[in-house]
Amino acid sequence: MFEARGETAFEHRMHQGSSLMVSHHFGGATQLPVAIQTWVVPPGGFEGFHRHDGEQPLTEIYQVLEGRARMRIANAEYELGPGDSALAPAGVDHDLVNTGEGELRVLVVWGPPGHFDMSGFGSHQRYLQQKSAGK
Repeated sequence: MFEARGETAFEHRMHQGSSLMVSHHFGGATQLPVAIQTWVVPPGGFEGFHRHDGEQPLTEIYQVLEGRARMRIANAEYELGPGDSALAPAGVDHDLVNTGEGELRVLVVWGPPGHFDMSGFGSHQRYLQQKSAGK
């Protein structure tokens, strides 16, 4: 399967936030328990302070592809730029704001919290080695 940039884009308002463009990649066709989206947030745009708990708890990962952002997670604030990532665990209040002068492009992966054993994968083993070495 192939999907061109912007092919699945639609305007959407998240959690009482401002309007943004969302591309919902492969719309559930991956058979993975996550949604993979790209958001394009205009200057000054924001997601809206919210949490995912209750009957459908969700964990979200945000990675900035282009632009500048401020991410509030619980009582902490983070300034994000290209390549930076943030994790919003299920049940934790969070918000994303475009603080740059241009568009903010963010890769967002979200789904129910859970676990699977990654220990047999070389990239995960390498991550653990670097983490234990303090890198």
